[in-house]
Amino acid sequence: MKGKVFQFVVVIHPTDKEAEEGGSSKVIVPVTAVIANDQNSATLQAGRAIPEEYLSKLDRIEVAVRPF
Repeated sequence: MKGKVFQFVVVIHPTDKEAEEGGSSKVIVPVTAVIANDQNSATLQAGRAIPEEYLSKLDRIEVAVRPF
């Protein structure tokens, strides 16, 4: 099967306490283009791109994927 081009970005959101103190969401993996067979495969690649120091905070992570 021929792959398709997707883009993804990974964002971490602040905790409620951090948000009250003025914290905001931040991009931890910038917009990245990948070739994948489907959106699920592209999402898996995005998950693998999350830096190790954020792996314990997955409940605050948002992965956005779109076809290019």
